[in-house]
Amino acid sequence: MLVLFTDTDTDITPEQAKKYGYHLISMPYAIDGENVFPYEDFDEFDAHAFYDQLRAGVMPTTSAISKQRYIDYFEPALKNGDDILYVHFSRAMTVTFDNMDEAIAELKVKYPDRTIYTIDTLGITIISLMIVLEVGDMYLEGKTAEEIMHWADREVQKFACYFFADDLKFFRRSGRVSGLAGTMGTLLGIRPIIYMNEEGKMVSIGKEKGRVKAMESLVKRVYELGEGLMRHRVIIGHTDALDIAQEIGAMLQEHFGNGLNIEYAVVNPTAGSHCGPDTVGVCFHAMRRSL
Repeated sequence: MLVLFTDTDTDITPEQAKKYGYHLISMPYAIDGENVFPYEDFDEFDAHAFYDQLRAGVMPTTSAISKQRYIDYFEPALKNGDDILYVHFSRAMTVTFDNMDEAIAELKVKYPDRTIYTIDTLGITIISLMIVLEVGDMYLEGKTAEEIMHWADREVQKFACYFFADDLKFFRRSGRVSGLAGTMGTLLGIRPIIYMNEEGKMVSIGKEKGRVKAMESLVKRVYELGEGLMRHRVIIGHTDALDIAQEIGAMLQEHFGNGLNIEYAVVNPTAGSHCGPDTVGVCFHAMRRSL
């Protein structure tokens, strides 16, 4: 049997995980030095309360999980005689996957007849969620691990994600976005447009003056790069900014019609610690990730 795994940095909720049969690997964040493991230390993510803490000045940190935690997650499935398919956020964004590699190497020695497949979504939050859900759909249809891996080799680069933040201090502090140098940010109402590039890194590729222009820029990217939009979800993610997300949704439906399958997702607290409140982005199936 094939057992699915994903991590909480993909924005998947426990309800969605249960629907598809995903086992969740919790990626922690820390406030005042105390680690919090999403959906292990709490059952439901109170996004408004969390992002209000950030608005009030709290600056969470994040860290990698250990080799042993990966072993603890994976070993029960392998011991049961199952293979594993782990769909995860971008390896380029963290050293945690070095620990995963060590865990897998150790487990392969112990369980030589079992296989651990991994799919790097080359993204985080909603772009990862999109791929996680597509893989989940195929899994429920009875696709084999080999069929899913073949799909991933072809399709991962065909999911694009663009977003902007109201306050750049979180991105600046995290250091995970290239190209932000020289941007004054909210003092001048400037909102950099950021995307997930082909290497799985966040890159600032332009800037807009004001929120409306930034929203229009996101919609323009969908129009220019979108491919097979009606056959796939369009996911709009936000960090406690549903009103902005729904404005973008309305703009997209004005362009593409009400038949567009738009889903809204709240960005998980671990990734949200790096982008801060009132960040909004859109993920869609595309010809390629950038123009």
